[in-house]
Amino acid sequence: MQLGTFGVFLAPHRDDVTRKAHAIAADRLGYGTVWFGTGSASIGDLAFVEDVLASTERITVATAIVNMWSDDPEPLAESYHRLAGRYGKRLLLGIGVGHPESVTEYRSPYDKIVDYLDRLDAAGVPVEARVLAALGDRVLKLAAERTAGAHPYLVPAGHTRHARSILGAGKLLAPEQKVVVDDDPVAARAIGRPFVQTPYLGLSNYVKNLLRHGYTQDDVAGGGSDRLIDDLVLHGTPETIAKGLRSHVDAGADHVAVQVLGPAPDAEAEHHRLLADVLL
Repeated sequence: MQLGTFGVFLAPHRDDVTRKAHAIAADRLGYGTVWFGTGSASIGDLAFVEDVLASTERITVATAIVNMWSDDPEPLAESYHRLAGRYGKRLLLGIGVGHPESVTEYRSPYDKIVDYLDRLDAAGVPVEARVLAALGDRVLKLAAERTAGAHPYLVPAGHTRHARSILGAGKLLAPEQKVVVDDDPVAARAIGRPFVQTPYLGLSNYVKNLLRHGYTQDDVAGGGSDRLIDDLVLHGTPETIAKGLRSHVDAGADHVAVQVLGPAPDAEAEHHRLLADVLL
């Protein structure tokens, strides 16, 4: 699986027409992977992923993530085999258990993950074709044992360093990192803070993970401290942001999924281009 060092993460707050256009542009710019955020929604038969694969030439397309409570493993495996037969190793399944606040039947998440992976094994989905959304040590270890690696979301470079120590060598580590291309910190925080505050600072798994990695209750209260927002949403010139993104690589990441936050889709597309000029 060729992910490249940097990819583009496209969140579901943009419609699929916009995200497809951004994916085609990312392919042409030379990014290695495009990650499609899904939240807790069902991803169905991967029809949108198939459309993007058919509309691009070489970029890897990754789901981020297939929610285990929303999509059963057997239909997902069937869709995987359909697309893998046509597009080879350009498809990567990012899968995860989500968070308890979004699923009413959320119980024993670790057992749910193990069962889901068992069923993907039985359906013939190869280990190297899937990564696990992982924050804590127990799930990071499971990612190393049962998948190609881990795709942590909303994490600073300090978490990346720790995650590498848990995964060990040879396992994929592909954290997501939000950025705002703006060297005015007040303006950048005004864009970045709402994306962190809602919903993530109201979700227990993300808050607990941040508290484990050097942040305080004051940092995660309300809309988050400036220190927290600046770490989770890098801002500045493209060159400054590139330095921050490379800090994940220096900490042990193989790949960084870059989520550009902007005031409008056109601005985000332009910022993908500006970052490509200094990253790729």
